[in-house]
Amino acid sequence: MTPQTPRRARRLALVLAAALAIAGCATRAEEPPPAAPADAFPVTVTAPNGKPLTLDRKPERIVSLSASATETLFAIGAGKQVVAVDEQSTFPAEAPKTTLSGLTPNVEAIAGHTPNLVIASGDAGDMVAGLGKLGIPVLILPAAKSLDDVYAQFDLVGKATGNAAQGADLARRTKEDIEKIVRDTPKSETPLSYYHELDTDLYSVTSKTFIGKVYGLFGMTNIADAADTDASGYPKLSAEYVIKANPTLIFLGDTKCCGQTAETVALRPGWNTIDAVTKNRVVALDDDLASRWGPRIVDLVRAVADALK
Repeated sequence: MTPQTPRRARRLALVLAAALAIAGCATRAEEPPPAAPADAFPVTVTAPNGKPLTLDRKPERIVSLSASATETLFAIGAGKQVVAVDEQSTFPAEAPKTTLSGLTPNVEAIAGHTPNLVIASGDAGDMVAGLGKLGIPVLILPAAKSLDDVYAQFDLVGKATGNAAQGADLARRTKEDIEKIVRDTPKSETPLSYYHELDTDLYSVTSKTFIGKVYGLFGMTNIADAADTDASGYPKLSAEYVIKANPTLIFLGDTKCCGQTAETVALRPGWNTIDAVTKNRVVALDDDLASRWGPRIVDLVRAVADALK
């Protein structure tokens, strides 16, 4: 073999280096670009039955006109971004409560807090259009119809506020906690029925409603289902109807608003014959827990489970 000259060796080295450089470039070109951080903005979110909402930057001034959304915001660590909440947002205590209303929203009053995101449960009074003219985005989170809706809203609020990981974690933990509570609750050997009271006019809920589905986790029969002739989900019962149905348990969702307790129920004419009353199975719920779909839904599920033990 003919020995290589220094010049020829240098030429081969240069050719080899060029080939390696080209190969390296080709390899880098084939690699996918790094994924954007979960909290990167702009971000587009879409609520159930809603239109896509794009937020150009992380909202640092949030106004919540929904008690459930307020609880969710603080649960995912976005409380420091909240500058005002509506008059119904009673939890947590540190939430900046105001006289703002989600039922009769005042666009000027809301805008006075200079928000860069407003969260509400509905578009009362064309609020979305009114705030839209001022360049203020609104995220509508309608009342949850199922537990899956609750988990989805946790995730969505997390993404919209730059707390995506925390929102996803809250959804996961809430689901796991509820499943464990249900799993650990003893199963009754005899069929159980229940009556859920919304107010002293005896309005109730059916199994199709969100609260009805929470009770459904435990396999109980809802006495209000047969009375829902107009399929509203919220039939008005009569005292005679409830007495005849003889529910095993009575859950009161009107303790704060109407001062109802196991004692007041027992004093109602004829109600002292109902099994739930005679066997001390009238359960006074926290009105807020029974009407919201935020993170404290776990507490509601636990209250129902405790009543079955």
